[in-house]
Amino acid sequence: MKNLIAAFTLACLCMPTALAAEAAGVLNKIRAAKTIMLGYSETAVPFSFLSNDNRPQGYSVDLCKRIAEGIQQQLNLAELEVKWVKVDVNSRIPATMSGAIDIECGSTTHTLTRAEQVDFSNTIFVDGGSYISKVRTKLATVKDLAGRKITVIPGTTTEKVLKAALDQAQVTADIIPVKTHAEGYGAVREDRADAYASDRVILIALALNAIDAPSYRLSDDMFSYEPYALMMRRDADFRLAVNRELAQLYRSGEIMNLYARWYGPLGEPSTLLKAMYFLNALPE
Repeated sequence: MKNLIAAFTLACLCMPTALAAEAAGVLNKIRAAKTIMLGYSETAVPFSFLSNDNRPQGYSVDLCKRIAEGIQQQLNLAELEVKWVKVDVNSRIPATMSGAIDIECGSTTHTLTRAEQVDFSNTIFVDGGSYISKVRTKLATVKDLAGRKITVIPGTTTEKVLKAALDQAQVTADIIPVKTHAEGYGAVREDRADAYASDRVILIALALNAIDAPSYRLSDDMFSYEPYALMMRRDADFRLAVNRELAQLYRSGEIMNLYARWYGPLGEPSTLLKAMYFLNALPE
């Protein structure tokens, strides 16, 4: 009986702490500060990057702006300040977990391992890992990479699946770590590497922006499935608020305008991407 009373007393003592933690949720933090912290990447073209006037822009950035507007309405705030915080592949998860940012607006793949630490929105884009090389090198498939130098950003899902694809093809290649997409692609452009591996749409954007675009080709192989999502601190209420705005964009068809703005030169969305938009246009 004494043990039962002690347990009940301890539960009562802990209750204020639990309620305080609940009250300190992301939406309450945003409401109190009248500020939302959005993380961005400087180099994840066309998802998240800096414009010529040093302002974050891109497909994911636009999505986050729309989400911020929606959350302002959900919280009935007259004003909501948006603060942008620079993150990279190494700092994005710690910044999300610590609350330094409320949403990471980039090109992060939703994986089960990452979901052990952070939360994710519904999918915002579907892509796959590939590599870009110069046409004259004739690197069409993974098997063609034997003995070649390949640049890749460490700590990304691309690095992991590239190594797996090379092992499966029984191919040995020299993998060279780089810090940014521009650095990886620049090594290929300057013939210091034979290929740069990343997500397919990022590689396309790099090639489209090149002066000598016809000199480059994408691999025929796509060696991974990359479902992109917006990364957040683990908070069910905040995740719902974010997904509510994404679903509205998908249901209304406004997402196609955002797609056209950033991927127009690539043509219509793929059948897979259209299906993703449809399946995530959840009813209210």
